[in-house]
Amino acid sequence: MSALLSQKHLQDEEAAYTWVEAQVWPNGPQCPHCYEQKRVSKMKGKATRLGLYKCYACRKQFRVTVGTIFEKSHVPLHLWLQAFYLIAGSKKGISANQIHRTLGVTLKTAWFMGHRIREAMRAGSLIPPMGGAGEIVELDETTQGRRKDAPKKLPTRVYGGWAHRNIVFSLVQRGGQVRSFHVEATTIAELLPIIRANIRKETALMTDAAIWYKYMNKDGEFASHDRVDHSKEEYARYEEGRPVIHTNTVEGYFSLFKRGMRGVYQHCAEKHLHRYLAEFDFRYNNRVALGINDEQRAVKMLKGARGKRLTYRTTDRPAQ
Repeated sequence: MSALLSQKHLQDEEAAYTWVEAQVWPNGPQCPHCYEQKRVSKMKGKATRLGLYKCYACRKQFRVTVGTIFEKSHVPLHLWLQAFYLIAGSKKGISANQIHRTLGVTLKTAWFMGHRIREAMRAGSLIPPMGGAGEIVELDETTQGRRKDAPKKLPTRVYGGWAHRNIVFSLVQRGGQVRSFHVEATTIAELLPIIRANIRKETALMTDAAIWYKYMNKDGEFASHDRVDHSKEEYARYEEGRPVIHTNTVEGYFSLFKRGMRGVYQHCAEKHLHRYLAEFDFRYNNRVALGINDEQRAVKMLKGARGKRLTYRTTDRPAQ
């Protein structure tokens, strides 16, 4: 069995273009300007750039990189693919310093490549809600890093001790997927719209005993809502004829997220938090337990690279 990174499309630039074209254009090349497919042909010649096509409908030239996170990048495409494989196969992430050392690119380039790839991992807004009849979704929140505008010296008594921290809110379906959000506060007014938009009404909800969850389902909007009280050392509750009541699944997801953020990335500015959440969500949603290996995960990441061109000027802009 050969090493994963020894595959031809990860070592040879022409093979890299051929492989990316097969993934991005499964039905043949398509002009990104006018979407023509029939009157398109590959340009040939000694002076022609690698992978260059011409559309004879709009008379424009293009490559498979147009309209993707690779557009106008000076980094060879096969190195981009190596970065995809490294990030896809690193359970807790891989730092920009490690990419810099492994691929031989500058640290600034490695950092920027990482953020572009995280954009490719970010799910769209049209994904269907989670859960359904007979399904369980666990909800919980955690903190990550310091808010940009938080004072360095805090009052002696800060409510919940979270006033200076970034708050992450996650929904995890048991045996399924996760969705994480960077929220402003842990109030029902802040969390309930997210819950309603992302979870089907037939779903059973499980949370801890935090006060903001107390009246979350007072109108019977969802199938059920059960809570466990960690302050009383209750981490799972067994009731006859019902699934075990706990939030251990979402806590397990947070353990991966925390280990990655503290042990690998170490620091994350608030304006970039949404991209790191997208990275950890993507790997969890495409894990081996769901039948997806490292190579398949990298291919799915690549397919998400279309329509997400990210320039140096927009790297620090938050998701819309």
